[in-house]
Parts: sequence; C-alpha cells; structure tokens
Amino acid sequence: MKTLFKQPGNNKAMRLVLAIIAAFLIIILINSCKHQIPVIDNSNPGGVSGLPGSTGRSCSADSVYFANEIFPLITSTCAMSGCHDATSHKEGINLSTYANIARYVVPGNASNSSLYRQVIKTGSERMPPPPMAAWTSDQASRFAKWINQGAQNNSCDQCDTTDYKYSTAIKPMMQNKCQGCHNPALLGGNIDLSTYAGVKAVADNGKLYGSITWATGFSAMPKGGLKMSDCEITQVSKWITAGAPNN
Repeated sequence: MKTLFKQPGNNKAMRLVLAIIAAFLIIILINSCKHQIPVIDNSNPGGVSGLPGSTGRSCSADSVYFANEIFPLITSTCAMSGCHDATSHKEGINLSTYANIARYVVPGNASNSSLYRQVIKTGSERMPPPPMAAWTSDQASRFAKWINQGAQNNSCDQCDTTDYKYSTAIKPMMQNKCQGCHNPALLGGNIDLSTYAGVKAVADNGKLYGSITWATGFSAMPKGGLKMSDCEITQVSKWITAGAPNN
C-alpha cells in the first residue's frame, strides 16, 4: 500500500504546510529577539517613560522612593552595558525598567525577593559580581526597605539647591548614580568617582558638568540611566563654582 507521503498531491500539500510552519516559527523568532528599550523623556524629571516624574510631593524620611534612589542605584550597578541593560540582558535578565525590576521582588517581603537575595550574597555569586564593589550595607538596607514598603513605582521632590556640600549632596549623588561605572574595578572612561580626588578632577576639567547636563561633545551621564534633575545639576554647579571643596 502506498503511503500518503509518496503521492504527488499529498507531497505538494505537505510542502505547503511545512512552509507555513517555517514562516510562523521565523516570525516568533524575530519577535523574541526584540529588546525592551526605555524611552528617554527629557521633559519628565523621571526621565524614563513609565517612571513617575515631578510630583510636588515632599520626601518622607520614613520612605524610600524608586525614582529617587532605587532606580539610579540599580542602573549604575546592575543594568549597565554588558550586564542587565535592555540591550545585553545577560542571562535573560533586563533591569532597565520598573516593570522588569518588579518581576524579581515580592512587595512587602524583601527576604523572599530574588533580586534582594542576590545583592546581599557574598563571594562570586553576588551582584554586582567581583571585582566590582558590592552594595554597601546602607544601600542594601534601603533596597530592602523599599521592597518591604510595597516596592512602589514612586518618587518625591527631595532636592534642596541650598545644600551643595560634598559630604551631604555630591558624594551621595556620585555613589548612587555614577560610582557603579566609575570605580577602581570598572574605570569607565578611565575615571574613578569613588573618591573625592577623582570627583574633584572631573569637576576641575569640566567633564562632570558637561556630562550630567548632556552637553554636546560630552558622554551623557548617567549612561543608560536618567538625566539628573535640574535641582541636582544646580547642586553640582554651585559646588564646582565654590571651588569643589571637600566639605
């Protein structure tokens, strides 16, 4: 008895079915290769579409805010080029948006959140991996507090242009938004912003101000992250104008 696959008519039909299946698989493959790229919105102090912008809400000392602290920290230490940014998404993980970060936390339960457990690990399994600097205990504590408070996509207006001291304004800004890419283990642009001397050097040569204002001819910083708010840029400007003191 002849099989169906040996009959000319059926062979033609089978080739058509296989062609349709192949086309369908190609479409799926193409769509699966698309990356979620954040949309930078300079009119929104939040910077990235989907993040809250200026709210007029004063910051509470008892709260941790995603747009102000958590997102800049993750962007500068985890969602960098070659790691967990929108283009590289190493190990299939993309931490460049709130929605993606929220996939790895359990609101109200930091200890059961995979992302939190990863950043508090020690040794080679932690994130960021060695030789990059580990999160400080304060950074990990703030992250845990944000998760335990509900892991909200929130923000507040905390900046104070009258405060432009290095210790209270500039140093914390560098730690949360710049130091992840500019430290002894990862000298982006051959620049170390983990010390006062390093920050002072780029303040004096104009690179710091040019980069954070996204001026023409400078590499926009934080790279891949949110543009600093007008208030933060003013703080840096005032500090530089005052001579960039270690105060």
